[in-house]
Amino acid sequence: MRVEVDFDLCQGHAECQAEAPDWFTVGKGSEAKVRAKRGVVPDDQLEAVKAAVKYCPTQALRLVENQTHQE
Repeated sequence: MRVEVDFDLCQGHAECQAEAPDWFTVGKGSEAKVRAKRGVVPDDQLEAVKAAVKYCPTQALRLVENQTHQE
């Protein structure tokens, strides 16, 4: 799983940072935006990231399945 952020929806409430501080960082001020780590969410952080997605008041976060590339 990986997490995606819709920056148009994010309002910087920092619920994601409260739920998964190792994964999300929210900037300060009225233009605050979340920064998520890139890549696959590790198993030991998946529950915290799921909680961050669930409790985001603007639904700016979502988890997506990893896509494997076939050649």
